[in-house]
Amino acid sequence: MFVVLYLAAFMYCITGQPLLIKLKGDRRYTHKLPKLICSAPSFPGPPGPPGANGSPGPHGRIGLLGRDGRDGRPGEKGEKGTAGIRGKIGSYGDIGDKGDKGPAGKAGIQGMSGWKGKNGPTGSSGPRGNKGQKGDPGPPGYCKCGSLVLKSAFSVGITTSYPTERTPIIFNKILLNEGGHYTPSNGKFICAIPGIYYFSYDITLANKHLALALVHNGEYRIKTFDANTGNHDVSSGSTVMYLQPEDEVWLEIFEYEQNGLFSDPNWTDSLFSGFLLYADADYLDALAEDEL
Repeated sequence: MFVVLYLAAFMYCITGQPLLIKLKGDRRYTHKLPKLICSAPSFPGPPGPPGANGSPGPHGRIGLLGRDGRDGRPGEKGEKGTAGIRGKIGSYGDIGDKGDKGPAGKAGIQGMSGWKGKNGPTGSSGPRGNKGQKGDPGPPGYCKCGSLVLKSAFSVGITTSYPTERTPIIFNKILLNEGGHYTPSNGKFICAIPGIYYFSYDITLANKHLALALVHNGEYRIKTFDANTGNHDVSSGSTVMYLQPEDEVWLEIFEYEQNGLFSDPNWTDSLFSGFLLYADADYLDALAEDEL
């Protein structure tokens, strides 16, 4: 298009220049004619300001959808946004496996002393220490010997003759029962104080032989046998033994038809006796400690 404009301007310049020269003396024409400059046109000038927008035209028909364009290249990483609002705490997950033991941390600041705990179990005895120095004499002791005299004694007789064999003989005539340890209902002495005791018997017999035994807790301790010779006779025996509390001692006939024990309140007695010689030392010590 620029080429056409250039050619038109060039032709007008050639043909209009002589005519202007002829009419140059006549002002009737020359003052109305524009001055022509015969020169080649230059390049277009800068574009002018845009004109006012025209009224919009009618909408055209919707064209066919074009094909999707190719994906653009990834853009540059944007700046980090501001932190969002903290969400709600979720539910606890399952407990995981126990991890390996980590290295020991540095010792912290020593805390306050706690409450005193309960005493632990007694430990095993340690080795025996060296013998210490002799201590100062203690204060004089207090003797309670008189209040610790223990008494147990009995002596009993019988008022019937020919008792039943293999059972305790019932001595029903009480001569002495110090401490009440002899029981007349069953003929048994029952020990209450542990220690050494002395027992004896003196039995009159008549018309029959006599097989007599001293029994301790069901066992025969001593046996004596006296044969009847047609006259009255006396069978006797004695022994010393150690008794524990609740031990029982009695007399009995140990053979059948050998029960010649005889009693006549008018002129003879049959006796069974016993008493404590001395009490067990450990038992006395325990009593002494209780008295202090």
